[in-house]
Amino acid sequence: MSSPTHRAWTTGTGDAESMLAEARKALFVMIGFLALLWVVQLVNAADHLKLVYEYGIRPRSASSLPDILTAPFLHLSWTHIESNSGPLFIFGFLAAYRGVIRFVGLTVLVIIVSGFASWLFAPANSIGVGASGVVFGYLGYILVRGFFDRHVIDILIGAVMALCFAYQFTVLLPQKGIGWQDHIGGLVAGVVGGWIFRERRPASLSAADATRTASASATTIQAGDKATLPATGSHPTGKFTGPRADLHKELDDLGI
Repeated sequence: MSSPTHRAWTTGTGDAESMLAEARKALFVMIGFLALLWVVQLVNAADHLKLVYEYGIRPRSASSLPDILTAPFLHLSWTHIESNSGPLFIFGFLAAYRGVIRFVGLTVLVIIVSGFASWLFAPANSIGVGASGVVFGYLGYILVRGFFDRHVIDILIGAVMALCFAYQFTVLLPQKGIGWQDHIGGLVAGVVGGWIFRERRPASLSAADATRTASASATTIQAGDKATLPATGSHPTGKFTGPRADLHKELDDLGI
């Protein structure tokens, strides 16, 4: 019975060229993402926050379920969007630099789960907006990605981000006027996303499997050598090759 295979741990810096290309894409994606948020905020502020009331999440209202997809792009004030922009850019870039396609899937998952958590658990007669749930989704993903991908560098990045932004965890506690339900939903979605969008590398062979593979190859080679010998019992004439060439030649000279 073969022993289980395990993926090897790596530093996560294998293909530096492709990683740099993805990091460049991640940078442009996050710049575009933030630009979109600020343009929407300009329109929203010019319209006296009308977009907030029309497209914000209204808890337990069936007609507001589609607003789960629009609420993260809306903010209540300039202070609100400013406080989200810095962490969103940093966490978003770190979440995207390993692969923009995976990042897009993660973003969709976080928006849906965090928004649904707000829709389901937020107080009645409230309106939920803001990208903070997405911020916590990216943070949760960064914290666990290194363990699922088995990349040492990503574990270190997650630890540094957790220490540098430890204050962010205070808004996970129930507080009046803060959508902590959205924050917790985003964090959970990010952790789950770390597993769903983990890097799938071929599992490395165990020592026992490698030994069996080498033995099987040796057996095949030996069988192939024997198959080249005549089946009649007489010895071939002409040039002899192989490790027993001298013996075969002597036997042939004796007529045996």
